[in-house]
Amino acid sequence: MDRIVTASAARGTVSLVAGITSGLVRDARERHDLAPTASAAVGRLLTAAALLGASLKGRERLTLQIVGAGPIGAITADSWSTGSYAVGARAYARNGRADLPLNELGKFDVAGVVGAGKLQVTKTYEVGQPYSGIVPLVSGEIGDDVAAYLANSEQIPSIVALGVLADPDGIRAAGGVIAQVLPGADDAVVSALERNAASMAPVTTQIADGADAEALLRAVAGDLDVKLFDTYDLAFDCRCTREKVETALMGLGKDELAKIAREQPHTEATCDFCGETYVLSADDVRGLAERLG
Repeated sequence: MDRIVTASAARGTVSLVAGITSGLVRDARERHDLAPTASAAVGRLLTAAALLGASLKGRERLTLQIVGAGPIGAITADSWSTGSYAVGARAYARNGRADLPLNELGKFDVAGVVGAGKLQVTKTYEVGQPYSGIVPLVSGEIGDDVAAYLANSEQIPSIVALGVLADPDGIRAAGGVIAQVLPGADDAVVSALERNAASMAPVTTQIADGADAEALLRAVAGDLDVKLFDTYDLAFDCRCTREKVETALMGLGKDELAKIAREQPHTEATCDFCGETYVLSADDVRGLAERLG
């Protein structure tokens, strides 16, 4: 099972979160029939959303959305708490079949498939208005872009390492680690984190070699003292319901719904995130129109 682990280091001046997301990314790939490069791009953003979502409580929700000029078009990933020490997440791409040859380093050309664009991060709270921050993509590699958002919009210098190892047969490994430098951290701590991040093996290499989430944490923390906090179960989840579909259809207005009921024997709506299809008969649609008065 996929898991996320949270921790601190350097006497509480560094916040750490790491996770194995292989099953989560595999589920997303299979649901959307993602091409290999698209799998890597979606998997990285989905992993980032899951890691950052580990701190969410109650009905809070985090949404990461990348909109770029590349062939994948846009990627959206959500995460939220699904109960005690459990995180749910989901994602989809506008063009999940987008694929490119490997780059000059022999790796997935995620930057190429994403292209120039922006990253928007939206946090929805129990009460109050949602908060959104938007930053330009700095590389399109997603890990760098999430780090740039944390540094620029939240004023938290961070190291973000995300990885997806995929091939035409599926997802072999996926996961990530985020280290955030908090107030009180001295220059030596920051330098140590940077050295550790630069020298450690790629996340997917570590996972393929058997590393768990705690091992990823310790790889980036190095000799800094680590204090483990909580462990969360992680799984693909979706918030779509028939009631939400009906609410969306009612937004079309009474006259449009009446027209649809006359012209179509049934109406289908498919969730972008999970692929669930909801079918409403003409009588169902007519009933929605009547509810509008």
